[in-house]
Amino acid sequence: MPYYRPLITCPDDENEFSYIKGSDKGPEHWGELHKEWAACGNGKLQSPIDLSNKIVKITSELGMLKTCYKPFDATLKNEGHVIMLQWNGDAGFLEINGTKYFLKQIHWHHPSEHVINGLRFDLEAHLVHASANNEKAVLAVMYKLGAPDSLLSELEGQIRHLSADNKTEANVGAIDPSHVKIGGWKYYRYSGSLTTPPCTEGVIWTINEQVYIYEHIV
Repeated sequence: MPYYRPLITCPDDENEFSYIKGSDKGPEHWGELHKEWAACGNGKLQSPIDLSNKIVKITSELGMLKTCYKPFDATLKNEGHVIMLQWNGDAGFLEINGTKYFLKQIHWHHPSEHVINGLRFDLEAHLVHASANNEKAVLAVMYKLGAPDSLLSELEGQIRHLSADNKTEANVGAIDPSHVKIGGWKYYRYSGSLTTPPCTEGVIWTINEQVYIYEHIV
């Protein structure tokens, strides 16, 4: 499948890589920065992609999306290029073909990384999971600007404090992952990669077809 590397407008900070087009550490150079990141430049199944009707196969064989999430203590982190909420223990799992992928963290990209029939959305949430063998599965949810989203509203105060105080992380107590609206029946699935270095392939992507509403925070 063809892939698209997003050109997200973010500050070029002290991170090892950047989203800035034309930067020495920009997406077009990620595969050159470290030998362990070679897949970013020469990978065959790289994410994100444009989920075009031309390449998407419609099937009913996948069935209902199987998730079992529960509240657990979490830490909100400012990673420079994204805001991430990391659970500090068992917050539940996503089950795919009989394998349980345990929820590790959620982060948000603005604008969306994936494109659906050429359309890019205002925000994309990635719920990152890992199996007992450390195989990765990511559940993605698209948003457009509008009314408040329940989880983002819950975290709004802490996100504002991180941005205002230049802090890198803050404990936010028990957060319930099920507050993320993920739908159930209609979704895209493909085998791709991590969307940031090292761009490791073999990641199972599940992308909700339903687009949700969120309120701009910062």
